Amino acid sequence: MLDRYARRLIDPPLDQFGRMISARGISADAVTYLGLALGGVAAICIACGMPGLALWPLLLSRLADGLDGAVARASQKTDFGGFLDISVDFLFYGLIPMAFVWMSPDANGAAGAFLLTSFYFNGATFLGYAILAEKHGHKTEAQGQKSLYYSNGILEGTETILFFVLLCLLPEHFALLAWIFGALCFATATLRLFAAKQIYTQ
Repeated sequence: MLDRYARRLIDPPLDQFGRMISARGISADAVTYLGLALGGVAAICIACGMPGLALWPLLLSRLADGLDGAVARASQKTDFGGFLDISVDFLFYGLIPMAFVWMSPDANGAAGAFLLTSFYFNGATFLGYAILAEKHGHKTEAQGQKSLYYSNGILEGTETILFFVLLCLLPEHFALLAWIFGALCFATATLRLFAAKQIYTQ
């Protein structure tokens, strides 16, 4: 729900920074890979029992996720770049919950499995909806300029980042927060299914 509002605030400075990075010959794909590496560092910190320390690489990873698109817009957007970006995003979204499960399997295992299942379902409906939108020629830039159709929902990227930050600040409450966020992910995916049925049923 918050992505369209967040984009209005962060896109102008990101675009300016992206032009500076592009002028130095750094590619959008390189920024994407850097974001993934930082996300991996955050996951390792969490798995090793240092979720507070994970906050910095986690937030820097998401900064890189925003910057890669800005660099692409300042240089050259490619289909592979968009494919790489969404693939790395989904990997990042799986790494953080998995790290909390590894940190405390007994306490976090069941809730972590529920959360990851909800991410899997939500991701499937998100990508499936994008395929249908492309097939029917539907476009949107409500969440900024993207390489594929971004359908909105109860939970989007902004909410997920805030959720991960909350988990790092309150790791002892991972299970409760994961059950709640997972349930909202299931709701988001279910609503997207209903929306697709209404729009794309012929």
